[in-house]
Amino acid sequence: MSDNDILEMDSVSETEEMEAELGMIEEDMVYPEEFLPTYHSIKEGTNVTKTRQAEFNDKPESLFFNDGVRRIDFILVYEDEDKKEFDKRHTFQRRKRRREYFEASLMKMGMELEATKSVIDAKLMFVKIHMPWDVLCTYAEVLHIKLPIQPNDLASRPSPWRFFTFITKHFYPSEELIGKEAEFFTAPFEKDHLELFHIKDKDNFFTPSMRSRMAYYILSRAPYEIRGSVKKFGITKLLDGGVYKAAYPLHDGRFNVMSTEPGSLNERFLLYNEWAHPKSFYKMQPLDLIRKYYGEKIGIYFAWLGFYTVMLALAAVVGLGCFIYGFKTQETSTWSKEVCDPDIGGNIVMCPQCDKFCNYWRLNSTCEASKKLCIFDNFGTLVFAVFMSIWVTLFLEFWKRYQAELEYEWDTVEFLEQEQPPRPEYEAKCIYERKNPITGVKEKVPYTTCGRCVRVSIGIGTVLFWILLILASIVAIIVYRLAVFFSFSTRFRNQELKELEPLKEYVTPQMATAVTASLISFVVIMILNMLYERVAIWITDFELPRTKTDYENSLTLKMFLFQFVNYYSSCFYIAFAKGKAVSYPGQPVYLLGKYRNEECDPGGCLIELTTQLSIIMGGKAIWNNIQEVLLPWVKNLISRYCTRVASEKVIPRWEQDYQLQPVSKLGLFYEYLEMVIQFGFVTLFVASFPLAPVLALVNNLFEIRVDAWKITTQFRRVQPEKAQDIGAWQPILQGIAILAVATNAMIIAFTSDMIPRLVYYWSFSVYPYGEHYNNTMEGYINSSLSIFRTSDFSNYSRPLMESAPSITSCRYRDFRYPPGHPRQYEHNVYYWHVVAAKMAFIIVLEHIVYLTKFILSYVIPDVPYAVKEQIKREKYLTQVILHETNLKLVTKRLKPADDGTRKRTELKDGKEELELDF
Repeated sequence: MSDNDILEMDSVSETEEMEAELGMIEEDMVYPEEFLPTYHSIKEGTNVTKTRQAEFNDKPESLFFNDGVRRIDFILVYEDEDKKEFDKRHTFQRRKRRREYFEASLMKMGMELEATKSVIDAKLMFVKIHMPWDVLCTYAEVLHIKLPIQPNDLASRPSPWRFFTFITKHFYPSEELIGKEAEFFTAPFEKDHLELFHIKDKDNFFTPSMRSRMAYYILSRAPYEIRGSVKKFGITKLLDGGVYKAAYPLHDGRFNVMSTEPGSLNERFLLYNEWAHPKSFYKMQPLDLIRKYYGEKIGIYFAWLGFYTVMLALAAVVGLGCFIYGFKTQETSTWSKEVCDPDIGGNIVMCPQCDKFCNYWRLNSTCEASKKLCIFDNFGTLVFAVFMSIWVTLFLEFWKRYQAELEYEWDTVEFLEQEQPPRPEYEAKCIYERKNPITGVKEKVPYTTCGRCVRVSIGIGTVLFWILLILASIVAIIVYRLAVFFSFSTRFRNQELKELEPLKEYVTPQMATAVTASLISFVVIMILNMLYERVAIWITDFELPRTKTDYENSLTLKMFLFQFVNYYSSCFYIAFAKGKAVSYPGQPVYLLGKYRNEECDPGGCLIELTTQLSIIMGGKAIWNNIQEVLLPWVKNLISRYCTRVASEKVIPRWEQDYQLQPVSKLGLFYEYLEMVIQFGFVTLFVASFPLAPVLALVNNLFEIRVDAWKITTQFRRVQPEKAQDIGAWQPILQGIAILAVATNAMIIAFTSDMIPRLVYYWSFSVYPYGEHYNNTMEGYINSSLSIFRTSDFSNYSRPLMESAPSITSCRYRDFRYPPGHPRQYEHNVYYWHVVAAKMAFIIVLEHIVYLTKFILSYVIPDVPYAVKEQIKREKYLTQVILHETNLKLVTKRLKPADDGTRKRTELKDGKEELELDF
C-alpha cells in the first residue's frame, strides 16, 4: 500500500458519498451565475490547446502556456471520463461536474487555466495553472511572505577558517555554478507599498517556489461543491475522491541535461550535479539553493541532517578510538585470561542454566565470548559514555544557534506567529460556533468542548492499547529466547555431539540465542512498524487538529512513542531485566510459572546488548535504503517501460514529471523519524556499543546523497512549504538527550561488569575478598562466582544427564554465601558493597553530567549575537521605511489645507472632524 493510500483524508467516505448520490438530481448542486462563463473559457482553452499540440512537441522543456509568456505555476491531472465504460458514466459525470465547478472557482479567484491532452495516454488531461501579478501580490500579502526591501549593509564577521580557504573551497559546491546570493533586509509584503520593495523584474520577483506555494494555498481553499449550506472545498479531497489523479508544481528541467529554454533556471540540474550526484559526496550541501528550489521545510531538514552528520564525525572518532583500545587490550585482560586459562577456567564447573536437560559446563568454553566482551566492557567505555553525554548537549545547543541563523537568513523568524491557516479538512467540518477568547469574534469549530475531550480520550486509549500490544510481542520474544536457549544449551553442552565440537569454541548458547532472537526481533519490528504507522495516522485524523503544524506535531508524538517502544523495548529488556532476577540454582525464578528466567554470561549481558544493537541498526539501515532507493527506481523503470511512446513524439515537461513517483503526503516525516530513532541508538545505549556513532556516520553520509538523489531524480517536485525549525522533533531530541544520561549510567552500573571489578580492585585495604591482597585483578573470576552444592538441587531442576556423577559442587554468577555457612545462599557483604557502589556511581555520574549540561546550555546562547543585531537592524529599517512612507502620505494629504480648503463637519455625537478637500 502506498503512502497516498495510507493518508486518505476521508477518501473512502468521499467515494462512497459520490456513489450514494448517483440517483440524485444534478441540479441540486448550486452553480452561481457568475461561474457559468468560466466553463466556456475552460472548454475553449482545451480546444485551443489541442489545435496547437505540435508547438509543445517542439518545446518539451517549456514552462509556459501556449503563448510562451505566462509561467506554469501548478499542474492538475485528470482522466477524461468520456472514454470510460457506459455503466460507470454517471459516476464520472458527477466527478466532471465537481471538477468544472472547482476550475471555475479557481478562475473566479484570479487564476488562469489552460488544458492539454497527454502525448502518451489520450485519456489523460493536464490543466496548467498560472497566477497573474495581481493575484501573486494579493496572496503574498495574505501569507505574509517576506521580500527584499534593502541590501544588507551590515558587514559580515570574517570566518575563522578564512586562512584555509585554499583547502576548504574544494569541499564546497562550485561558485561558478552556484554563486552566493545577495543578502537583503526583508519585510512582509504589502500590496499597497510596492515602491518599498526591491523589485527589478516582476517576472522573477516571486520565485517559482513562492508562486507554487501561493497556488497550492488557493487550490486548498477553492470550493468544488455547494449544496445548500454545506460547502465542500480543497484539492486534497478531490485527489482522494478520484476527481484528479495528481497535483504538483513543475521541475524546471531535466536533472541530467541543462535546459536552453527561456525562463528555466536549471536549478534542478545544478542540484543534481553539485549535490545529489555520487561524485559530490564529499562536498558541503548548497542549502540556499535547496531552500530556494524546494522550500524552507526541505531545506531545514537537510541542514539538520548535515549538521548532525558533521557532529557525528567527532563522536565517531572518539568511539573508534575506544573500540581500538578495547581490541588492543582484550589479550591482556587479567579476568579474561583467567576464563581462558585451562588451570583456572578449565577447572571451574558451572551449574546448568536450565532444568533437567542442561548439563554442567566448563567456564573456559566461554573464552572467545569473554575476549569479545573485553572490547566493549572496559574503562574506555566509561570515558566514552561521559563524553557522549556532553556531546549530545553540545550538538543540541550548537544546532539551536545554527537554526537561528537559518531562521534569519530564510525569513522564518516570525513564521509561526504570522502563518497558521486552518487545514482544509478542519475547515470543512466546522459546524459549531464558539467565541474566540483572543479576538472575541464568533468562529466555526468542528466539535464542542465535550466532543474534543471524547476525541482525545479515544485517541489516548487507542495509543495505550497498541503500546500494550507491542509489549506483548516483546514478551513473546522473551519466551522464544527461553525456549531456544533451552534447546541450544542441550545441544551445545552435550559432549556426545561431536559434529558441534568445532563450534563450541566460538559459539555459546547465549550467543546463538542472542543472534537468532535479535533477527526475529528485527523482523517483528519491521512488521509492527507498518501496522502502527496506519494506526497513528488514523488516530490523528480522528482527532482533527486545526493547523498543519498541529497535525504533524500530534502525529510525530504518536509515531515516535510507537517506534520508541517498538525499537528500544528489547534493548531495555536485555540491559536492565535479563539476568537480574534469577536467584540461585536451588531456587530459580520462573517466567509464567514454566520458563526458567534467562541468565547472563559470566561476563554479563553487555555483549548480547551489543549484538542486539548492531543487528537492529544495520538491518534498519539496509531496509530503509531498499525502500528509499530501490523501490522508487524500480517503479519509475516499470512506469517508463509501460508508457513508451514512438520515438518521434516528444514528451512535454509536465508529462515527464507526471511519470515520476508522487511525493508522500507526510513529506519528511519518515526521514526525520528514521534519523531520530538512529539518534536514540547512538545516545541511549552507546555505553554498550562505541561503534554506534561510526555506523551512524557512514549511514548518514549515504543518507544525505540518497535522499538528495531521490527527491531530485525519482520524485515529482516537492510542494514548497515554510518551516521555522524541525518542529516537534526538537523537544523529542532534548528528551532523548536527558534520558541518555540515565540509561548509560545504568548500563555501566547494572549491565556491564565494570563496577564489581572496580570494587574488587580497590577493596584490598578495606575488605579483602578471597585471596586478593593487592591492586590487581587476579582471582576476580573465582571471587565473582558463588558455590552451589549439587545435592541441593530440587527434583524438578536436577540434571538428568550428569556426565560426571562425582561432581559435588558447581559455580554460578552471584555473590552469595557458600553451602555450610550459617546464612548459606544468602547475599554476602561483597554483594551489598557492589550495590552501594552502583548506586553511588549512578548518582555521582548523573549529577556531574547534568550540571555540565546545564552550564553548557546557559553559557551557549541559542541565538548568536550577530544574528540578534541583524534582526534588530531589519526591524528598525522596516519601521523607518514604513514611518517615512506614512509621513509622506499624510503630508501629501495635508498640503491642500494650506490653501484654505479645509472644512469642518459635525459628527452625530457633536464632535468636529477635520475634512480635507482633495
